[in-house]
Amino acid sequence: MRALIQRVAEAAVRIDGVVVGEIAAGLLVLVGVEEADTAGDIDWLARKLANLRIFADEAGVMNRSVLDVGGEVLAVSQFTLHASCRKGNRPSYSRAARGELSQPMYEAFCEAVAGLIGKPVARGVFGADMKVSLVNDGPVTIWLDSKAPE
Repeated sequence: MRALIQRVAEAAVRIDGVVVGEIAAGLLVLVGVEEADTAGDIDWLARKLANLRIFADEAGVMNRSVLDVGGEVLAVSQFTLHASCRKGNRPSYSRAARGELSQPMYEAFCEAVAGLIGKPVARGVFGADMKVSLVNDGPVTIWLDSKAPE
């Protein structure tokens, strides 16, 4: 399971011009599920996200988590995070999980994060053509992969 995390001052998802999910300060999380992912990957990624210390403390040091600052989370499913561009110029998405697997895992991830931060996770709409807007704060962008070696 992969996530591209951006610390934001605000973020929103629109479909056909209608806002379907939005947050103030917090994290915009693009989430990708691959065929080999399990409940353990959901748990690892949700815990890492909730506790990742990328918000400034009183001294201006990135030492606080989204949980510590009471921030919000907007999660958007994005199968293209599992693109392979090793050969040719057209990305291959063969490692990305099909919708029947990835949608319930994405939903479970959102629920796990909500439980950890104590508030609902704003969401995009799975499989929809979405327009995502954000004001990146920092900028701070972090790549997490539950299968990456430590």
